[in-house]
Amino acid sequence: MRILILTPQLPYPPRQGTSIRNFNLIRWLARNHAVDLVTFLAFGDALDPDSPLHELCGEIHCVRQPARSTGDRVRDMITSATPDMGLRLSSAEMFALVDELPLADYDIVQYEGIEMAPYGLRIRARLDGTAPRSPDQPRLVFDNHNCEYLLQQRNALTDLRIPKRWPAASYSLVQTQKLRRYERRACDAADLVVAVSEPDQVALAGLGVKSPLVTVPNGIDVQAYADVSQRTHVSALLGHSVVFTGKMDYRPNIDAALWFGAQVFPLIQMSMPDATFLIVGQQPHARLDRLRGNQGIEITGAVPEIQPYLSRASVFVIPMRVGGGTRLKALEAMAAGLPIVSTALGVEGIDVCDGRELLLRDAPADFAHAVLSLFDDQARGGVLSRELGRAAREFVARNYDWSRIVPILEQAYATI
Repeated sequence: MRILILTPQLPYPPRQGTSIRNFNLIRWLARNHAVDLVTFLAFGDALDPDSPLHELCGEIHCVRQPARSTGDRVRDMITSATPDMGLRLSSAEMFALVDELPLADYDIVQYEGIEMAPYGLRIRARLDGTAPRSPDQPRLVFDNHNCEYLLQQRNALTDLRIPKRWPAASYSLVQTQKLRRYERRACDAADLVVAVSEPDQVALAGLGVKSPLVTVPNGIDVQAYADVSQRTHVSALLGHSVVFTGKMDYRPNIDAALWFGAQVFPLIQMSMPDATFLIVGQQPHARLDRLRGNQGIEITGAVPEIQPYLSRASVFVIPMRVGGGTRLKALEAMAAGLPIVSTALGVEGIDVCDGRELLLRDAPADFAHAVLSLFDDQARGGVLSRELGRAAREFVARNYDWSRIVPILEQAYATI
C-alpha cells in the first residue's frame, strides 16, 4: 500500500512515547509498503542527513511547530470550544501543506494523536468535498495515542485531592468536557480509529464513536534490551536502586514520581537507608524540585539511552495514579527482565498478573513492602526477582514485540 503518516514531532530520534510509537510504526510498515511522512519539527530539532527516516520514507515534508504562549492558551480556554490539545499545533503553514497533498496518491492517510486531529479533519473535508466521491479515495486512519478525555478526567480527580492543585484540576475539568466533543469528532472523521489499549477502546466507544475501532498496542523491540536482561539481580552489586523512567514534564509521570518519592520511598529508606530512587527522563518539571532535598533521590534529566539506567535497577517501579494507553515504560522494563512493582493503573490494559510477571500494589505501605521484599529476595540469591523478570520478558516478547504488533494494524487497514 501507499501510506502517508502525519506526526506531531519528528519520529527520529525516538525520545518519548509518541515518537517511539511513530518511528516503529514507520519502520515496520516500510518493510511492506511505501511510506511518506508529514511532520512538525520541535524547536531545536532538525532532519539530519543521516536520519534513518530517509531510507524508510519516500518523501518527507517538515514544518516548524508554531509558538503558542500561555496567554494564548488562557484566551483560547475561555473563548474557544476546541480543547487545548486541538489548538497546540495549529499552523497556517501546515494547513497549506495539507491542502496541497496529492491525496489520490495514497491508500491510507494516518494522523497520529489528537494534536494532529485538525489536519485529519481538514483532509476529511477535502475528501468529502470531492464530487462525485471516488471509491479510490484514501482511507483516513486516526491513531489515538491516548484516550485524551479520560486522561484529563483522571488528572482532575487526582488534583482535586490536593487544594493547591485545584487550579490544575479546574483546567482539566474544562478540557475534559471540550475533549469529549472534539475527540468524538476526530474519531468520526476517520474510516478507522486505532486505540492503544482495550480500556481506551472501550472509553472511546462510550463516547458514541461511529467509526470502526481497533486496538493496536504500543510495542517494544525486545532484542534491544537483551543485554540488560542478562545481568544478575544481586542487590549487593546493584545497591538497592529503584528506577522510574518517563518524560518528566508529563503530568501523570510527575504525579507518579512525587507520590512515590514523598509517600513510598521514605518508608523504604526507614528499613533500607542506603536505598536510592533514580528518576530518569527528559525535561524534569519544577514540581519535582521538592524531591531533591532527599539525598537518596537522583533526577537525571535527558539521557542518550535508557538501557544503562535500567541496568542499574534492583527494582523498577511504575507508581502511576493517572494516565491511559499502553505504557512504554512498562514494556521496556519487562523487555529488560527487571523485577517490577506497579500500581494497577500502571499496567492497565496489559494482561499481566500479580505474582507472575510483576508485583501489583496501590497503597503506599504495600508498595514499599513489595520493593523491600524484592531487596530481601535479591540478598538471598534473587530467585523471585529472576523468575518475575524471566516471565515478564517472555510475556512481552510473546505479545508486544513490534513484529507482532504491526501486522494487527496491517490487518485493520485491509478491513477498510
